[in-house]
Amino acid sequence: MDHAEALLVGGRAGVGKTSVAWEVSAQLRAVAVSHAVVEGDFMGQVHPAPEGDPDRSEITESNLAAVWGNFARRGYRRLIYTNTASVLPEATGMFERVMGPEVRIVRVLLTASDATARERLVGRELGSELERELEGSIRKARLLDQRVPAEAVRVATDGRSVVDIAREVVTATGWAP
Repeated sequence: MDHAEALLVGGRAGVGKTSVAWEVSAQLRAVAVSHAVVEGDFMGQVHPAPEGDPDRSEITESNLAAVWGNFARRGYRRLIYTNTASVLPEATGMFERVMGPEVRIVRVLLTASDATARERLVGRELGSELERELEGSIRKARLLDQRVPAEAVRVATDGRSVVDIAREVVTATGWAP
């Protein structure tokens, strides 16, 4: 494989993006499939936002380019990237600029009901931002449902094990034998 491939795992807060990505990685490791994992939220996690970059997209792309460059120089060609909005059409350009214009992108939108997302967030958010996360999760779920491209693979997570969900995601990539 000479071109890069990106698995973009998106979805509302509380849907299980990070847990699923780590399990996808575990399943790929089990069959010796080379890959790298990047938690997209960390690529732009600065405060305040850089001057002239209020949505932190420039610093996110710059950081991803540096990290991916390190992986690519060592021969990695597959990236698992998690971020709520990474599956939206406007994110495509970042991955093409960072990974090359021929990058093959597989978009996976993880979905969960409001009740499931709330239950997971209540269990996860131990600090002061629970209410903000709950409100944002509902808003982003609606936005993603409306705007994610038709070719994206939608994977429901309600009442399912992470292992089962990840197996479906790995199948969508075509990366495992």
